Amino acid sequence: MLNYIIRRLLLVPLLLFGVTVLIFAMLQALTPVERSALYVRDIPRNDRVLDGIIRRYGLDQPIHVQYWKWLTGTVDPQSGERVGGVLRGDFGYSRTASQPVADMLAHRFPATLEMALLAVIPVVAGGIVLGVIGAVNHNKPLDHIVRIFGIVGWSLPDFVFGLLLLMAFYAGTGWFPPGRISDWANQVIASDAFRSYTQLITVDALLNLRFDIFWDALRHLIMPVITLAYLWWALTLRVTRSSMLETLRQDYITTARAKGLAEGVVIRRHALPNALMPVITLGGGTIVGLLSGVVIVETVFNYPGIGSAAANAAVNLDVITVLSFVLLNGFVLVMANLIVDVLYAYIDPRVRLD
Repeated sequence: MLNYIIRRLLLVPLLLFGVTVLIFAMLQALTPVERSALYVRDIPRNDRVLDGIIRRYGLDQPIHVQYWKWLTGTVDPQSGERVGGVLRGDFGYSRTASQPVADMLAHRFPATLEMALLAVIPVVAGGIVLGVIGAVNHNKPLDHIVRIFGIVGWSLPDFVFGLLLLMAFYAGTGWFPPGRISDWANQVIASDAFRSYTQLITVDALLNLRFDIFWDALRHLIMPVITLAYLWWALTLRVTRSSMLETLRQDYITTARAKGLAEGVVIRRHALPNALMPVITLGGGTIVGLLSGVVIVETVFNYPGIGSAAANAAVNLDVITVLSFVLLNGFVLVMANLIVDVLYAYIDPRVRLD
């Protein structure tokens, strides 16, 4: 088991290297003049100034030299300090956010993380539980209801589902407003009386014993979380149901039943662990799918996370911000696949010999 994990860990740097190469290759589609405007606040109009910026950042140098400087940064000839560099946390300047990309990500990522973590709960719990229920009650009325939910969830676009929720529960009743938090709660959070431990409002509100702020933040999160989770919840349901049906037809399940084991024991101890293998494989894609889905969901619900920032950057052709979001997605995908590989080996010992 340990050797298997070590082999997978050794592959992570190689995969991350491939991600950075692809991101940098996207930048090379722009000319040096166009790229020079991506790292400064104001686009210079003077040709001499523009040429100076190109030489200063080495945008006319060979590709491998530019790539190394993009990763590690360059030494400023005036101050002698190393500036820039993705590995040093400098992703460039976001024109749409009017601040460095790293600062924008640090400010907005906790909001997206909070929503994504809450969305995992219905995806995993609801998808797996309903998938098992549908398979156990195959071709019965309960199975048909579960299949309808799965088909509708997989077919309905998330932005349409989000707009329906807005019309029903905000425009119609006013129960669940858009945004991240109300103005009065935001003033309390900004005051010295409120201590921020994790940047996750729901968690920090509980740690500060401010249950009114916790409920307000939860009200704002309910509709985005349901919208974000619905599509992947339906996919998890369908995969779990299909895998469970196939597992229940195996000979060892028939043998377990012939031994007189209770049906609940057969399902929990013999069928479910093996049926979850495809679901675990789907897990890595689900995590990345949730992160990618926030672009639409945060835009629909006016939620101030990295998804809405990426959408705004794309509309305004802010290439640096968009590519930084793609780089973050790539990093999350690599780490999610690593976790999936380790869980796969833990549940199924046969893959440890690979």
